[in-house]
Amino acid sequence: MSQRQIIQVFEQYQKSRMQFVQTVADLATRPQNIQILQNAGVMSMLRPLLLDVVPSIQQTAALALGRLADHSDDLAEAVVREDILPQLVHSLASQNRFYKKAAAFVLRAVAKHSPELSQAVVACGGVDALVLCLEEFDPGVKEAAAWALGYIARHNALLSQSVVDAGAVPLLVLCLLEPELALKRIAASTLSDISKHTPELAQTVVDTGAIAHLAQMILNPDAKLKRQVFSALSQVSKHSVSLAEIVVEAEIFPAAVVCLRDPDDYVRKNVATLMREMVKHTPELAQVIVNCGGIAAVIDYLGDCHGNLRLPGIMMLGYVAAHSESLATAVILSKGVPQLSLCLSEEPEHHIKAATAWSIGQIGHHTPEHAKAVATANLLPKLLQLYMDASSSEDLQAKSKKALKSILQKCTYLPALEALLYDAPSNILKHVVCQFSKVLPHDSKARRLFVTSGGLKKVQEIEAEPGSPLQEYINAINSCFPEEIVRYYSPGYSEVLLERLENYQPA
Repeated sequence: MSQRQIIQVFEQYQKSRMQFVQTVADLATRPQNIQILQNAGVMSMLRPLLLDVVPSIQQTAALALGRLADHSDDLAEAVVREDILPQLVHSLASQNRFYKKAAAFVLRAVAKHSPELSQAVVACGGVDALVLCLEEFDPGVKEAAAWALGYIARHNALLSQSVVDAGAVPLLVLCLLEPELALKRIAASTLSDISKHTPELAQTVVDTGAIAHLAQMILNPDAKLKRQVFSALSQVSKHSVSLAEIVVEAEIFPAAVVCLRDPDDYVRKNVATLMREMVKHTPELAQVIVNCGGIAAVIDYLGDCHGNLRLPGIMMLGYVAAHSESLATAVILSKGVPQLSLCLSEEPEHHIKAATAWSIGQIGHHTPEHAKAVATANLLPKLLQLYMDASSSEDLQAKSKKALKSILQKCTYLPALEALLYDAPSNILKHVVCQFSKVLPHDSKARRLFVTSGGLKKVQEIEAEPGSPLQEYINAINSCFPEEIVRYYSPGYSEVLLERLENYQPA
């Protein structure tokens, strides 16, 4: 065989290998092919090609493995079982930028599925290798590495700590300063994933100066970047007063409030989430948001969106109102109650209804004026209906009941209370009757209306156990009226009169 023929054999072999990995990589993009490839044992065939002498074959083999692992946790586990990860990690240090991007993609595809698979990446030195990639000149390599680190960090605090311990955070902050938008987005997303687990991890992100850099990007025109920036700021703010104050001191308000009108749904949702995480901590932080026009902006936001996008805004109003009478009044004056009433009626999801019921309770439980604002919006019957509805989730029933009871204990607006006399179960009814027993002794006009509207008659029909609090409240109400009027409206009184008529002998 001549030299030329030998070279042709090698060229043909190389071409076949290249054709094989390209075909597998292409087939792996379509879900219907995955099981067939797995059954054919493609993992073990691809593994030796990661060490191929031809760089383009190595890269395409890695890409094919990444696509397979990305598809399901079974295939990701197969990558771990085939002992492919150590090989990839070892190669990361010496190969070119194309291979590094493909290898980082494989590590991300494995890590995304579960904490256990992420731990397998950590155990083979994957985190350290990825952090080294963050120091590369090529922005595509940095992006691939940051993305993989984010998937590892998002699972739990322990994995997040392993990313921090490898020195990733300062390098991720430097990535925020790079001109490439895609790299900025992934760096902000990964910082968010690191920050979310514990105050200590969030503090690590703060200590590297990340907040100032994130704050500078809140008005960036790129919606996907703003999503990640507001997410990261939210994850830092949620943990403690001191961390929330650091975010406020970065002077993101009132500019962040303006972003509640952003065209992108998820920018707006993440801004509302940030505001929720801020206001929950202290009345002072809530007041900062109120002073920026935050309440009116959130109420407008609730009117413009639906479903889970509403949830952070609904809860934000509840947290603000919970702090004090004056903050609850601010929510009422901004027309927050009618908007929450709409949310309660329009949203089919029980967890959203439950959050709305909770927020309504936070507004109405302070004083009789606050309770009246809720009652005049006809929310007491709605809360009662949700509590009594057997199809309501356990959480929705519990939150509706708690809100209803806390509002009733302050409510002195009798027209709203009277509607509940007819439908409320005894555990709610006692609170309704209690309020009547407090108001009627001091209000003659209310006593007259209570008789003419049928309220007194209804109270006489209530079956209360002797000596119970409910019976005591009924007795207190009855003592507000002449005895003959109470008798007149008592059940069976007409029969007593008829009996007396029958027994009556005219003179």
